[in-house]
Amino acid sequence: MKNLKVIAFDADDTLWGNEMYFDETEKKFCGLMEDYLSHQGISSELFQIEIANLKLYGYGIKGYILSMIEAAMKISNNTISIEAIEKIVQYGKDLLEKPVDLLDGVTETLEALSGKYKLVVATKGDLLDQRRKLHNSSLGPYFHHIEVMSDKQEIDYLDLIKRLEIQPNEFYMIGNSLKSDVLPVLSIGGYAAHIPFHTTWAHEKIDHKVEHPKFTTLQQLTDIIPLLI
Repeated sequence: MKNLKVIAFDADDTLWGNEMYFDETEKKFCGLMEDYLSHQGISSELFQIEIANLKLYGYGIKGYILSMIEAAMKISNNTISIEAIEKIVQYGKDLLEKPVDLLDGVTETLEALSGKYKLVVATKGDLLDQRRKLHNSSLGPYFHHIEVMSDKQEIDYLDLIKRLEIQPNEFYMIGNSLKSDVLPVLSIGGYAAHIPFHTTWAHEKIDHKVEHPKFTTLQQLTDIIPLLI
């Protein structure tokens, strides 16, 4: 790893908590719609609609709000009340106003790596929301570049690496998603580390073990420091 120049961090559930807020909101939504279907059935319908809508709305809270409204209409056979839709919209607004709580070891890790590598954020989600969270986190000064990506496929990482004017083997990605933060980076020749979070969106889960010479699993974020310094 002597050639490394850029260390990239996912944001949600890597730098700060995020998925648990979606889990809380989904529970509220299931409670709102429980007269029509079981909680498991509601969650399943919502997930299917979310995935179908990704190509239209992309990732982020605004698309999630629209998917909840669509799911409510489908589950209720278009009998959902205006009051219920207003509640769903408020669920989304509440999500957008959640506090930004840094995860353990984030500041220590960035402080240790800053000045030794270019540090960047490479995250999916809504541009405005992610910039808000980065601002509220006070982590902005550590980062050379902020990339809010529409997706995290191989081509997306290659585009990012081109903009950073480096080669894939000079790039190290750290994140909580094996599917989005690890596998595509390894595929293009970069390095990747997985830092598990206690809850993961079903869309980001994979069903096989990752074994690769350029891959490592971290128990905590600070574990990366002795590997890179």
